[in-house]
Amino acid sequence: MKRQWLLFSQVVTVLVAVWFVVTTLKPEWLNLRSAAVNGVTLIEAAPNVSGAPMPGSFSPAAKLASPAVVSIATTKANAPAHPWQNDPWFRFFYGDREDEAPQQGLGSGVIVSPEGYILTNNHVIEGAAEIQVTLSDSRRAIAQVIGADPDTDLAILRINLERLPVITLGNSDTAQVGDRVLAIGNPFGVGQTVTSGIVSALGRNQLGINTFENFIQTDAAINPGNSGGALVDVNGNLIGINTAIYSRSGGNMGIGFAIPVSTARQVLEGIVRDGQVVRGWVGIEPMELTPELAETFGLKQTEGVIVTGVLQNGPAANAGLRPGDLLLKVAGQPVKNVGELLTQIASLTPGKAAKLDVMRRNQTLTLDVTPAQRPKPKIQK
Repeated sequence: MKRQWLLFSQVVTVLVAVWFVVTTLKPEWLNLRSAAVNGVTLIEAAPNVSGAPMPGSFSPAAKLASPAVVSIATTKANAPAHPWQNDPWFRFFYGDREDEAPQQGLGSGVIVSPEGYILTNNHVIEGAAEIQVTLSDSRRAIAQVIGADPDTDLAILRINLERLPVITLGNSDTAQVGDRVLAIGNPFGVGQTVTSGIVSALGRNQLGINTFENFIQTDAAINPGNSGGALVDVNGNLIGINTAIYSRSGGNMGIGFAIPVSTARQVLEGIVRDGQVVRGWVGIEPMELTPELAETFGLKQTEGVIVTGVLQNGPAANAGLRPGDLLLKVAGQPVKNVGELLTQIASLTPGKAAKLDVMRRNQTLTLDVTPAQRPKPKIQK
């Protein structure tokens, strides 16, 4: 036993001595290199001559997606001059007032087709007199607005340039909480920036941001200027359009929201094909089911959306839906809250019958409803 221990200690001593000699005289053999700085010898990692990404790096995804993410600069027209600007008494009391300078805006966008179509947020380009798009290779172009959908806060632009980089559309429906994601955009106008995080939650709604809400929540840093930029998976595929943040200071607090690419694709195809997004509508007034409402209508069910009003002669009324009915499913899809109900009804094809599963006096019924096209919202004056 003593002889074996002596042999082991000698082998270890020799190996340590060899390692010391190699690190001192031939560090490149260990993928290291030495450098002398003011008499101090430092051991540095050898340069990555192969160009391969470091283990666990998101560099391949960033390199794949980043060229298709653009910066958007908008200019709004000058504010109109005051109607009394030329009145002497007005100038006496208020002085000569110059027209306000044009308002500048910044945002991001994503090139989704070789024909030059760009997805961005409606609030990025709303009211803009001119929209300038800057690519990652510094090329610039004036963009044309093809259409906008305020209900989802999405807009479609188009530029006329050749050899455009195009992002690959992913499948946001398969995203799961905990998936790694990258947010790419132009925060604060500093230039294209990539941040990383995870999918924090799915199906976020009732935030009061859009009419139709089904957000992907992420903790990847999203700041002003990122709006309209890309949320991509670890393969560089687009899964969302960054649109909003929760913040008390105006900066990132780790709670950002992106519109799923499934919604963005529907809006893109609708606007390009029809000039607008066609959505279903049945003419009801829904409300979240509360214990008080359940007691009022004598319902034992704890999930669903209560119908508190039905438009006379509307699609729902013609199908036999009544106030007090509890909506359980729309076209086979369960309904848990008003946000889900609005999204599911909007996805119905106008003129094509669909089934509504409802509960009435604790009895389950199936009604056939033929949705109409959702009316355009009235402009508030």
